[in-house]
Amino acid sequence: MRTRILPMLAVGLLLAGCGGGGAEEKAGSSGSPASETSKAKGPDDTGSAGGKMTVVYDDATSPDAINGKKLLQDNKVLEELADDINVSLKLPEDIPLRGSQCDTPNAFWSPSKKSITICYEDADLSQKIFVKAGDKDPDTSAIGSEDATFYHEAGHMAVTLYNLPITGKEEDAADQLAAYILLTPGDNGKVDSESVQAVKDFARTFAAYAQLKAEMGATNNMADEHSLDQQRVYNLQCWIYGSNPEANADIVTSGGLPEERAQRCPDEWKQISHAWSTLLEDHWK
Repeated sequence: MRTRILPMLAVGLLLAGCGGGGAEEKAGSSGSPASETSKAKGPDDTGSAGGKMTVVYDDATSPDAINGKKLLQDNKVLEELADDINVSLKLPEDIPLRGSQCDTPNAFWSPSKKSITICYEDADLSQKIFVKAGDKDPDTSAIGSEDATFYHEAGHMAVTLYNLPITGKEEDAADQLAAYILLTPGDNGKVDSESVQAVKDFARTFAAYAQLKAEMGATNNMADEHSLDQQRVYNLQCWIYGSNPEANADIVTSGGLPEERAQRCPDEWKQISHAWSTLLEDHWK
């Protein structure tokens, strides 16, 4: 099985990428019109903004898309993500969260359509990565990675909807928001262990991308708006460690995060937490 998965992964990795921040045309869905629509179960009172995130599952026809759709739909992944937004953020208008066949692994926020799309092929590729990695439960790992992917796209959404000022690359800021949402303690003062694992799984997908591209001899695209895959791995690991060095010390002791970077990660995390809490202060419910 592993020898068959590698070529499939390699093709997908050359095409995969986030199309957020206004570049959604790179990965527009070529799937058939929506055949299944369900409104996420949000609260009746959506605040003064009045908008809700709704869930739409488009048709899937290719084997990869059918498998990715099944993973998302059977586990109600999009519904739960939309629920979280609906109880957390004031939305100025209804925002569709679409599962769609894109014919390439991707996920993107469309500023023009005001929608987030999670491509079925992205979920399928995540599952293949964790099957190849030998995870006991590759579906759970894939869902965690897709959760983090969604919050990355929610970062792009927030920048657009709330006209947030961002310095540096918006793609890096979106990675930071995903980490901020998933690694910040809840009202009980504790961080959900599944959320921490989601960020770890998100980092693992980028590590897989980097490794397979290297094996293929692919040239890094230095002009791309995203940081290099391995840089994103180290960033995410740094923020996990920095958010709670005592609980996540294994990231450093295992050699996953260089000690030189780890020393700066607590301050790096405080800066990220302060920035995003300030930017979103007026937009929480």
